[in-house]
Amino acid sequence: MDPQPHIRFLLNGTEITASDVPATQTLLDFLRIDRRLTGTKEGCAEGDCGACTVLVGRLHQGSLRYEPVNACIRFLASLNGCHVVTVEHLSGPDGRLHPVQQAMVDFHGSQCGFCTPGFVMSLYALWMQCPQPTQTQVETAIQGNLCRCTGYEPIVKAALAVNTYGSPASDYLTRERTAITAQLEAMQPKVRVEVGPADNRAILPVDLDDLGQVLAETPKATIVAGATDVGLWVTKFMRPISPVVFIGHLEDLKTIELTDTDLTLGAGVTYDEAEAAIREAFPHLGDFWDRIAGWQVRSMGTIGGNIANGSPIGDTPPVLISLGAEVTLQKAGGQRSLPLEDFFIDYGKQDRELGDFVASLRIPRPAPGQIDAAYKISKRRDEDISSVAAGITVVVAEGNVAEARIAFGGMAATPKRAAKAEAALRGQPFGAAAFEAAAKALAEDFTPLTDWRASADYRQLVAANLLRRFWLEHGDPAQAPDSQAVA
Repeated sequence: MDPQPHIRFLLNGTEITASDVPATQTLLDFLRIDRRLTGTKEGCAEGDCGACTVLVGRLHQGSLRYEPVNACIRFLASLNGCHVVTVEHLSGPDGRLHPVQQAMVDFHGSQCGFCTPGFVMSLYALWMQCPQPTQTQVETAIQGNLCRCTGYEPIVKAALAVNTYGSPASDYLTRERTAITAQLEAMQPKVRVEVGPADNRAILPVDLDDLGQVLAETPKATIVAGATDVGLWVTKFMRPISPVVFIGHLEDLKTIELTDTDLTLGAGVTYDEAEAAIREAFPHLGDFWDRIAGWQVRSMGTIGGNIANGSPIGDTPPVLISLGAEVTLQKAGGQRSLPLEDFFIDYGKQDRELGDFVASLRIPRPAPGQIDAAYKISKRRDEDISSVAAGITVVVAEGNVAEARIAFGGMAATPKRAAKAEAALRGQPFGAAAFEAAAKALAEDFTPLTDWRASADYRQLVAANLLRRFWLEHGDPAQAPDSQAVA
Protein backbone atom coordinates (compact mmCIF):
# COMPACT_ATOMS: atom_id res chain seq x y z
CA MET A 1 0.00 0.00 0.00
CA ASP A 2 1.31 3.44 -0.91
CA PRO A 3 2.36 5.75 1.95
CA GLN A 4 0.11 8.60 3.00
CA PRO A 5 1.64 11.69 1.32
CA HIS A 6 0.46 14.31 3.83
CA ILE A 7 0.08 15.02 7.54
CA ARG A 8 -3.16 16.08 9.20
CA PHE A 9 -3.55 17.90 12.49
CA LEU A 10 -5.71 20.45 14.26
CA LEU A 11 -4.39 23.97 14.74
CA ASN A 12 -6.59 25.67 17.32
CA GLY A 13 -10.01 25.17 15.70
CA THR A 14 -8.86 24.49 12.13
CA GLU A 15 -7.96 21.19 10.48
CA ILE A 16 -4.67 21.38 8.58
CA THR A 17 -3.59 19.06 5.76
CA ALA A 18 -0.03 19.57 4.58
CA SER A 19 2.08 17.59 2.11
CA ASP A 20 5.01 19.91 1.42
CA VAL A 21 6.52 19.50 4.90
CA PRO A 22 10.32 19.27 5.09
CA ALA A 23 11.50 17.02 7.92
CA THR A 24 13.37 19.91 9.55
CA GLN A 25 10.54 22.45 9.46
CA THR A 26 9.77 23.48 13.03
CA LEU A 27 6.35 24.12 14.46
CA LEU A 28 7.54 27.59 15.48
CA ASP A 29 8.38 28.60 11.91
CA PHE A 30 5.07 27.19 10.68
CA LEU A 31 3.12 29.18 13.26
CA ARG A 32 4.93 32.48 12.84
CA ILE A 33 5.77 32.48 9.13
CA ASP A 34 3.08 30.37 7.48
CA ARG A 35 0.14 31.14 9.77
CA ARG A 36 1.18 34.54 11.20
CA LEU A 37 0.39 33.40 14.75
CA THR A 38 3.04 35.61 16.29
CA GLY A 39 1.91 35.27 19.90
CA THR A 40 4.24 32.28 20.00
CA LYS A 41 7.63 33.96 20.37
CA GLU A 42 10.99 33.07 18.92
CA GLY A 43 13.63 33.18 21.64
CA CYS A 44 16.50 30.78 22.27
CA ALA A 45 15.74 28.22 19.52
CA GLU A 46 16.90 25.42 21.82
CA GLY A 47 13.98 24.68 24.14
CA ASP A 48 15.44 26.64 27.04
CA CYS A 49 13.54 29.92 27.46
CA GLY A 50 9.92 28.80 27.00
CA ALA A 51 8.87 31.83 24.94
CA CYS A 52 7.67 29.47 22.19
CA THR A 53 5.51 27.31 24.46
CA VAL A 54 2.31 25.91 22.98
CA LEU A 55 0.08 23.03 23.99
CA VAL A 56 -0.03 19.83 22.00
CA GLY A 57 -2.91 17.45 22.51
CA ARG A 58 -2.36 13.84 21.50
CA LEU A 59 -4.14 10.55 21.91
CA HIS A 60 -2.44 8.43 24.57
CA GLN A 61 -3.80 5.09 25.69
CA GLY A 62 -7.27 5.98 24.50
CA SER A 63 -7.53 9.45 26.00
CA LEU A 64 -6.63 12.97 24.93
CA ARG A 65 -3.60 14.38 26.73
CA TYR A 66 -2.47 18.03 26.50
CA GLU A 67 1.12 18.97 27.25
CA PRO A 68 3.26 22.11 27.00
CA VAL A 69 6.01 21.79 24.38
CA ASN A 70 8.71 23.98 22.86
CA ALA A 71 7.59 24.88 19.34
CA CYS A 72 11.13 25.94 18.42
CA ILE A 73 12.48 22.36 18.47
CA ARG A 74 9.28 20.43 17.70
CA PHE A 75 9.26 19.36 14.07
CA LEU A 76 5.99 19.94 12.23
CA ALA A 77 5.91 16.48 10.63
CA SER A 78 5.79 14.86 14.08
CA LEU A 79 2.40 16.48 14.77
CA ASN A 80 0.35 14.20 12.56
CA GLY A 81 -2.89 13.41 14.40
CA CYS A 82 -2.31 16.01 17.11
CA HIS A 83 -4.04 19.20 18.29
CA VAL A 84 -1.85 22.30 18.50
CA VAL A 85 -3.16 25.09 20.75
CA THR A 86 -1.56 28.55 20.68
CA VAL A 87 -2.09 31.54 22.92
CA GLU A 88 -4.40 33.13 20.33
CA HIS A 89 -6.94 30.37 20.99
CA LEU A 90 -7.39 31.12 24.68
CA SER A 91 -9.73 34.09 24.54
CA GLY A 92 -13.47 33.47 24.33
CA PRO A 93 -15.78 34.38 21.44
CA ASP A 94 -16.34 37.80 23.02
CA GLY A 95 -12.59 38.47 23.17
CA ARG A 96 -12.49 38.28 26.96
CA LEU A 97 -9.15 37.27 28.45
CA HIS A 98 -8.73 33.70 29.60
CA PRO A 99 -8.59 33.25 33.41
CA VAL A 100 -4.84 32.59 33.22
CA GLN A 101 -4.31 35.76 31.18
CA GLN A 102 -6.50 37.88 33.45
CA ALA A 103 -4.67 36.67 36.54
CA MET A 104 -1.34 37.59 34.94
CA VAL A 105 -2.66 41.10 34.28
CA ASP A 106 -4.14 41.60 37.73
CA PHE A 107 -1.04 40.34 39.57
CA HIS A 108 1.35 42.34 37.34
CA GLY A 109 3.02 39.22 35.98
CA SER A 110 4.02 40.87 32.72
CA GLN A 111 6.28 43.78 31.90
CA CYS A 112 7.93 43.75 28.47
CA GLY A 113 5.54 40.94 27.56
CA PHE A 114 7.89 38.89 25.40
CA CYS A 115 7.92 35.86 27.68
CA THR A 116 4.30 36.23 28.79
CA PRO A 117 2.55 34.05 26.16
CA GLY A 118 4.88 31.17 27.01
CA PHE A 119 4.20 31.52 30.72
CA VAL A 120 0.48 31.70 30.01
CA MET A 121 0.57 28.44 28.05
CA SER A 122 2.56 26.61 30.75
CA LEU A 123 0.20 27.85 33.45
CA TYR A 124 -2.79 26.99 31.26
CA ALA A 125 -1.54 23.39 31.07
CA LEU A 126 -1.09 23.35 34.86
CA TRP A 127 -4.54 24.86 35.46
CA MET A 128 -6.21 22.16 33.38
CA GLN A 129 -4.38 19.39 35.23
CA CYS A 130 -4.45 20.93 38.70
CA PRO A 131 -6.84 23.88 39.18
CA GLN A 132 -5.62 24.55 42.73
CA PRO A 133 -1.86 23.92 42.64
CA THR A 134 0.62 24.35 45.44
CA GLN A 135 3.47 26.82 45.09
CA THR A 136 5.84 23.92 44.48
CA GLN A 137 3.66 22.65 41.64
CA VAL A 138 3.59 26.13 40.10
CA GLU A 139 7.36 26.50 40.34
CA THR A 140 7.82 23.08 38.75
CA ALA A 141 5.42 23.96 35.93
CA ILE A 142 7.37 27.09 34.97
CA GLN A 143 10.88 25.64 35.27
CA GLY A 144 11.13 25.85 31.49
CA ASN A 145 10.07 29.51 31.23
CA LEU A 146 12.48 32.41 31.73
CA CYS A 147 11.48 35.93 32.75
CA ARG A 148 13.93 38.78 33.23
CA CYS A 149 11.46 41.64 33.85
CA THR A 150 8.99 41.07 36.65
CA GLY A 151 10.74 38.13 38.27
CA TYR A 152 8.80 35.07 39.29
CA GLU A 153 6.94 36.25 42.40
CA PRO A 154 4.02 37.98 40.64
CA ILE A 155 3.78 35.15 38.13
CA VAL A 156 3.58 32.57 40.91
CA LYS A 157 0.93 34.65 42.70
CA ALA A 158 -1.08 34.84 39.49
CA ALA A 159 -0.86 31.07 39.03
CA LEU A 160 -2.06 30.45 42.59
CA ALA A 161 -5.06 32.72 42.00
CA VAL A 162 -6.24 31.43 38.60
CA ASN A 163 -8.84 29.12 40.14
CA THR A 164 -10.68 32.18 41.50
CA TYR A 165 -11.16 33.45 37.92
CA GLY A 166 -12.72 30.32 36.46
CA SER A 167 -12.91 26.56 36.35
CA PRO A 168 -11.38 24.22 33.77
CA ALA A 169 -14.85 22.68 33.46
CA SER A 170 -15.97 25.70 31.43
CA ASP A 171 -12.82 25.86 29.30
CA TYR A 172 -12.97 25.20 25.55
CA LEU A 173 -10.53 22.28 25.66
CA THR A 174 -12.61 20.60 28.35
CA ARG A 175 -16.02 21.22 26.78
CA GLU A 176 -14.90 20.14 23.31
CA ARG A 177 -12.73 17.21 24.43
CA THR A 178 -15.06 14.52 23.09
CA ALA A 179 -15.37 16.19 19.69
CA ILE A 180 -11.64 16.87 19.44
CA THR A 181 -10.86 13.28 20.41
CA ALA A 182 -13.12 12.03 17.62
CA GLN A 183 -11.41 14.34 15.12
CA LEU A 184 -7.95 13.17 16.12
CA GLU A 185 -9.01 9.52 16.00
CA ALA A 186 -10.18 10.03 12.43
CA MET A 187 -6.78 11.48 11.53
CA GLN A 188 -4.74 8.50 12.68
CA PRO A 189 -3.14 6.96 9.58
CA LYS A 190 -3.64 3.35 8.54
CA VAL A 191 -0.36 3.28 6.58
CA ARG A 192 3.11 4.79 6.76
CA VAL A 193 3.28 8.58 6.28
CA GLU A 194 5.97 10.08 4.04
CA VAL A 195 6.23 13.83 3.37
CA GLY A 196 8.80 16.37 2.27
CA PRO A 197 11.26 16.66 -0.59
CA ALA A 198 13.76 13.90 -1.39
CA ASP A 199 16.60 15.70 0.38
CA ASN A 200 14.58 16.54 3.52
CA ARG A 201 12.20 13.63 3.89
CA ALA A 202 10.07 12.76 6.93
CA ILE A 203 8.83 9.21 7.56
CA LEU A 204 6.26 8.20 10.19
CA PRO A 205 6.04 4.38 10.48
CA VAL A 206 2.59 3.03 11.17
CA ASP A 207 3.76 0.52 13.82
CA LEU A 208 6.86 -1.22 15.23
CA ASP A 209 7.05 -3.77 12.42
CA ASP A 210 6.95 -0.94 9.92
CA LEU A 211 9.65 0.90 11.89
CA GLY A 212 11.91 -2.13 11.58
CA GLN A 213 11.22 -2.25 7.84
CA VAL A 214 11.89 1.50 7.42
CA LEU A 215 15.23 1.22 9.19
CA ALA A 216 16.14 -1.86 7.14
CA GLU A 217 15.49 0.20 4.01
CA THR A 218 17.19 3.37 5.32
CA PRO A 219 19.59 2.20 8.07
CA LYS A 220 21.36 5.56 8.30
CA ALA A 221 18.18 7.55 8.87
CA THR A 222 17.95 9.89 11.87
CA ILE A 223 15.51 8.53 14.45
CA VAL A 224 13.61 11.28 16.27
CA ALA A 225 11.37 10.72 19.28
CA GLY A 226 11.04 13.97 21.23
CA ALA A 227 13.59 16.08 19.27
CA THR A 228 14.89 17.70 22.46
CA ASP A 229 18.42 16.88 21.30
CA VAL A 230 18.09 16.50 17.52
CA GLY A 231 16.11 19.74 17.38
CA LEU A 232 19.27 21.62 18.32
CA TRP A 233 21.24 19.86 15.58
CA VAL A 234 18.96 21.73 13.19
CA THR A 235 18.34 25.07 14.92
CA LYS A 236 21.89 25.58 16.22
CA PHE A 237 24.18 23.61 13.92
CA MET A 238 22.12 23.64 10.70
CA ARG A 239 22.98 19.95 10.36
CA PRO A 240 21.27 17.97 7.57
CA ILE A 241 19.49 14.99 9.13
CA SER A 242 17.37 13.59 6.30
CA PRO A 243 15.78 11.14 6.06
CA VAL A 244 14.13 11.50 9.46
CA VAL A 245 12.11 8.68 11.01
CA PHE A 246 9.69 10.03 13.62
CA ILE A 247 8.68 7.53 16.32
CA GLY A 248 7.08 9.65 19.06
CA HIS A 249 3.59 8.60 17.95
CA LEU A 250 4.17 4.82 18.24
CA GLU A 251 2.08 3.56 21.16
CA ASP A 252 3.97 0.24 21.20
CA LEU A 253 7.02 2.18 22.38
CA LYS A 254 5.05 3.80 25.21
CA THR A 255 4.39 0.77 27.40
CA ILE A 256 4.98 1.03 31.15
CA GLU A 257 4.97 -2.22 33.14
CA LEU A 258 5.62 -2.19 36.87
CA THR A 259 5.88 -5.54 38.66
CA ASP A 260 7.19 -6.62 42.04
CA THR A 261 10.63 -7.17 40.51
CA ASP A 262 11.06 -4.76 37.61
CA LEU A 263 10.01 -1.56 35.91
CA THR A 264 9.99 -1.86 32.12
CA LEU A 265 9.69 1.32 30.08
CA GLY A 266 9.17 1.52 26.34
CA ALA A 267 11.81 3.66 24.66
CA GLY A 268 9.18 6.20 23.59
CA VAL A 269 7.95 6.88 27.14
CA THR A 270 8.53 10.52 27.99
CA TYR A 271 9.95 11.74 31.28
CA ASP A 272 6.49 13.04 32.13
CA GLU A 273 4.77 9.74 31.37
CA ALA A 274 7.35 7.76 33.35
CA GLU A 275 7.30 9.98 36.43
CA ALA A 276 4.55 8.25 38.44
CA ALA A 277 6.04 4.77 37.96
CA ILE A 278 9.56 6.04 38.65
CA ARG A 279 8.49 7.67 41.90
CA GLU A 280 6.69 4.51 43.00
CA ALA A 281 9.47 2.08 42.16
CA PHE A 282 12.46 4.30 42.97
CA PRO A 283 11.48 6.99 45.51
CA HIS A 284 15.03 8.35 45.60
CA LEU A 285 14.59 9.58 42.02
CA GLY A 286 11.68 11.92 42.82
CA ASP A 287 13.68 15.12 43.32
CA PHE A 288 16.19 14.10 40.65
CA TRP A 289 13.39 13.70 38.08
CA ASP A 290 12.17 17.26 38.69
CA ARG A 291 15.64 18.53 37.80
CA ILE A 292 15.64 17.01 34.32
CA ALA A 293 15.16 20.06 32.08
CA GLY A 294 11.82 21.91 32.28
CA TRP A 295 8.23 20.73 31.90
CA GLN A 296 8.18 21.33 28.13
CA VAL A 297 11.24 19.15 27.60
CA ARG A 298 9.99 16.47 30.00
CA SER A 299 6.78 16.39 27.94
CA MET A 300 8.72 15.73 24.74
CA GLY A 301 11.98 14.03 25.73
CA THR A 302 12.02 10.25 26.05
CA ILE A 303 13.93 7.80 28.22
CA GLY A 304 15.02 5.87 25.15
CA GLY A 305 16.23 9.03 23.44
CA ASN A 306 18.36 10.00 26.42
CA ILE A 307 20.03 6.60 26.17
CA ALA A 308 20.24 6.31 22.38
CA ASN A 309 22.05 9.62 21.85
CA GLY A 310 24.92 8.35 24.00
CA SER A 311 25.68 11.71 25.59
CA PRO A 312 28.33 11.58 28.36
CA ILE A 313 26.30 14.17 30.27
CA GLY A 314 22.82 12.67 29.91
CA ASP A 315 20.92 12.81 33.18
CA THR A 316 19.43 9.32 33.30
CA PRO A 317 22.18 6.88 32.18
CA PRO A 318 24.37 7.10 35.34
CA VAL A 319 21.37 6.54 37.58
CA LEU A 320 20.02 3.69 35.45
CA ILE A 321 23.45 2.02 35.24
CA SER A 322 23.79 2.11 39.02
CA LEU A 323 20.42 0.37 39.29
CA GLY A 324 21.55 -2.42 36.94
CA ALA A 325 19.29 -1.47 34.02
CA GLU A 326 19.16 -3.55 30.85
CA VAL A 327 18.42 -2.12 27.40
CA THR A 328 16.65 -4.01 24.60
CA LEU A 329 17.51 -3.22 20.99
CA GLN A 330 15.28 -4.21 18.10
CA LYS A 331 15.45 -4.34 14.32
CA ALA A 332 13.71 -6.17 11.50
CA GLY A 333 15.61 -9.38 12.34
CA GLY A 334 14.65 -9.54 16.02
CA GLN A 335 15.72 -8.31 19.45
CA ARG A 336 18.75 -8.47 21.74
CA SER A 337 19.28 -7.23 25.28
CA LEU A 338 22.42 -6.11 27.08
CA PRO A 339 23.40 -4.32 30.30
CA LEU A 340 22.98 -0.60 29.80
CA GLU A 341 26.59 0.08 30.80
CA ASP A 342 27.76 -2.08 27.86
CA PHE A 343 25.70 -0.07 25.38
CA PHE A 344 28.09 2.89 25.69
CA ILE A 345 31.37 2.07 23.95
CA ASP A 346 33.10 5.43 23.40
CA TYR A 347 32.24 9.06 22.78
CA GLY A 348 29.55 9.11 20.09
CA LYS A 349 29.71 5.32 19.70
CA GLN A 350 27.18 2.82 21.04
CA ASP A 351 26.71 -0.92 20.61
CA ARG A 352 24.09 -0.47 17.92
CA GLU A 353 24.09 -2.25 14.57
CA LEU A 354 22.63 -0.79 11.39
CA GLY A 355 18.86 -0.90 11.65
CA ASP A 356 18.86 -1.18 15.46
CA PHE A 357 16.62 1.03 17.57
CA VAL A 358 16.23 1.20 21.32
CA ALA A 359 12.98 -0.62 22.11
CA SER A 360 12.75 -0.73 25.90
CA LEU A 361 14.54 -0.48 29.21
CA ARG A 362 14.20 -2.88 32.15
CA ILE A 363 15.17 -1.63 35.62
CA PRO A 364 15.31 -4.07 38.57
CA ARG A 365 13.51 -2.83 41.67
CA PRO A 366 15.57 -2.42 44.85
CA ALA A 367 16.55 -5.59 46.71
CA PRO A 368 16.51 -5.97 50.51
CA GLY A 369 19.32 -3.97 52.07
CA GLN A 370 19.77 -1.84 48.95
CA ILE A 371 20.40 1.89 49.41
CA ASP A 372 20.13 4.15 46.35
CA ALA A 373 20.93 7.78 45.64
CA ALA A 374 20.97 10.04 42.61
CA TYR A 375 22.76 13.38 42.39
CA LYS A 376 22.98 16.12 39.79
CA ILE A 377 25.45 19.01 39.99
CA SER A 378 24.85 21.92 37.63
CA LYS A 379 25.42 25.67 37.44
CA ARG A 380 21.78 26.39 38.21
CA ARG A 381 19.34 24.16 40.01
CA ASP A 382 16.58 24.00 37.41
CA GLU A 383 16.69 23.31 33.68
CA ASP A 384 20.43 23.00 33.29
CA ILE A 385 22.93 20.55 31.85
CA SER A 386 24.79 18.36 34.31
CA SER A 387 28.37 19.18 35.18
CA VAL A 388 28.43 15.88 37.07
CA ALA A 389 25.63 13.34 37.52
CA ALA A 390 25.88 10.29 39.75
CA GLY A 391 23.97 7.15 40.55
CA ILE A 392 25.05 5.25 43.68
CA THR A 393 23.67 1.88 44.75
CA VAL A 394 24.99 0.03 47.79
CA VAL A 395 23.70 -3.26 49.21
CA VAL A 396 24.39 -3.74 52.91
CA ALA A 397 24.27 -7.17 54.55
CA GLU A 398 25.21 -7.84 58.16
CA GLY A 399 26.87 -4.47 58.47
CA ASN A 400 29.13 -4.91 55.42
CA VAL A 401 28.95 -3.60 51.87
CA ALA A 402 27.93 -6.70 49.91
CA GLU A 403 27.62 -4.91 46.56
CA ALA A 404 28.30 -1.45 45.16
CA ARG A 405 27.40 0.04 41.79
CA ILE A 406 28.56 3.61 41.21
CA ALA A 407 28.18 5.39 37.89
CA PHE A 408 29.00 8.94 36.82
CA GLY A 409 28.15 11.20 33.92
CA GLY A 410 30.34 14.14 32.94
CA MET A 411 33.50 12.37 34.12
CA ALA A 412 34.44 10.45 30.96
CA ALA A 413 33.62 10.08 27.27
CA THR A 414 30.61 7.96 28.21
CA PRO A 415 28.49 7.36 31.30
CA LYS A 416 30.80 5.05 33.23
CA ARG A 417 31.02 2.93 36.35
CA ALA A 418 33.68 3.70 38.97
CA ALA A 419 35.28 0.25 39.23
CA LYS A 420 38.06 1.20 41.66
CA ALA A 421 35.69 3.05 43.98
CA GLU A 422 33.29 0.09 43.94
CA ALA A 423 36.15 -2.28 44.81
CA ALA A 424 37.14 -0.04 47.72
CA LEU A 425 33.66 -0.50 49.18
CA ARG A 426 32.92 -4.18 48.58
CA GLY A 427 33.41 -6.38 51.60
CA GLN A 428 34.15 -3.44 53.88
CA PRO A 429 32.16 -2.41 56.93
CA PHE A 430 29.44 0.06 55.99
CA GLY A 431 31.22 3.02 57.51
CA ALA A 432 32.84 6.38 56.87
CA ALA A 433 36.29 4.88 56.33
CA ALA A 434 35.12 2.76 53.40
CA PHE A 435 33.48 5.72 51.69
CA GLU A 436 36.54 7.88 52.25
CA ALA A 437 38.66 5.18 50.58
CA ALA A 438 36.17 4.99 47.71
CA ALA A 439 36.23 8.78 47.29
CA LYS A 440 40.02 8.72 47.00
CA ALA A 441 39.91 5.79 44.58
CA LEU A 442 37.93 7.85 42.08
CA ALA A 443 41.20 9.43 40.95
CA GLU A 444 42.10 6.02 39.48
CA ASP A 445 38.70 5.68 37.78
CA PHE A 446 38.44 9.01 35.97
CA THR A 447 40.50 11.69 34.28
CA PRO A 448 37.78 14.25 33.50
CA LEU A 449 38.07 17.07 31.00
CA THR A 450 37.77 20.80 31.55
CA ASP A 451 35.02 22.51 29.54
CA TRP A 452 32.59 25.40 29.93
CA ARG A 453 30.47 23.45 32.40
CA ALA A 454 33.24 22.67 34.90
CA SER A 455 36.98 22.23 35.31
CA ALA A 456 38.58 18.82 35.64
CA ASP A 457 39.64 19.54 39.23
CA TYR A 458 36.12 20.63 40.17
CA ARG A 459 34.59 17.50 38.67
CA GLN A 460 37.03 15.27 40.49
CA LEU A 461 36.36 17.00 43.82
CA VAL A 462 32.59 16.96 43.32
CA ALA A 463 32.53 13.27 42.42
CA ALA A 464 34.50 12.39 45.55
CA ASN A 465 32.27 14.58 47.69
CA LEU A 466 29.16 12.88 46.35
CA LEU A 467 30.40 9.61 47.81
CA ARG A 468 31.04 11.37 51.12
CA ARG A 469 27.58 12.91 50.89
CA PHE A 470 26.03 9.49 50.33
CA TRP A 471 27.55 8.29 53.60
CA LEU A 472 26.47 11.40 55.49
CA GLU A 473 22.90 10.94 54.24
CA HIS A 474 22.61 7.18 54.69
CA GLY A 475 25.19 6.19 57.30
CA ASP A 476 25.67 6.80 61.00
CA PRO A 477 26.47 10.52 61.56
CA ALA A 478 28.38 9.63 64.71
CA GLN A 479 30.98 7.90 62.52
CA ALA A 480 31.52 10.89 60.23
CA PRO A 481 35.12 12.16 60.01
CA ASP A 482 35.96 15.42 61.75
CA SER A 483 36.58 17.24 58.46
CA GLN A 484 35.53 16.78 54.87
CA ALA A 485 36.40 18.55 51.64
CA VAL A 486 33.28 20.31 50.48
CA ALA A 487 32.64 21.55 46.93
